[in-house]
Amino acid sequence: MDALPNGDPPSIRDMLAVNLRAARSARGLSLSELARRSGIGKATLSQLEAGTGNPTIETVFSLSRVLEVAISDLLDHRPRGGLTVVRATEVEVLRGEGVDLRPLRRIEDGNSVFEVYDQVFRGDAPQRSQGHAGVEHTIVQTGGLRVEVAGRTVDLGPGDYVAFDAGEPHGYTALTAPVHSVLLLQYRADDRLDGRPHPVPAED
Repeated sequence: MDALPNGDPPSIRDMLAVNLRAARSARGLSLSELARRSGIGKATLSQLEAGTGNPTIETVFSLSRVLEVAISDLLDHRPRGGLTVVRATEVEVLRGEGVDLRPLRRIEDGNSVFEVYDQVFRGDAPQRSQGHAGVEHTIVQTGGLRVEVAGRTVDLGPGDYVAFDAGEPHGYTALTAPVHSVLLLQYRADDRLDGRPHPVPAED
């Protein structure tokens, strides 16, 4: 789906509504069971599937972990063509407790999937995750960032890089905010729910 009928690109809310329903159906899960496994209220999930909810990073990452799908399988809006330009002002921000994420690009290579994000840690709160599918690669551009993974802690500065199994509990804390960084999420073939094409709604 390249655009909505009025010509606007689909929002995160629009794409999540369609893809969450498809992923839940593929797993054969009821709303009640998905709520139990994810710790997200059934009413909230119902709103997300109806396209009326307000998804946060924590919600999306929890759903990715429980449904065993890539983040972009829930949020993706795939650009087409040989030249892809993503303008900063054209990408909707997905906010978390301490970070703003802008999904820039999904790249598929054989059975592997890569997601590229612009990532800004605001410094008002740590950003924590119980874990999700894939491997996280982060390159710090400006500021200082503390990364905690399964009990280990490392401090990063501009130009520093870290990678780890995102299935482990992990967290980020801005030491000198804001921290601008690039996040690359890498998924192996066995991280994927199935090999079927990414579900998108039929165009009118």
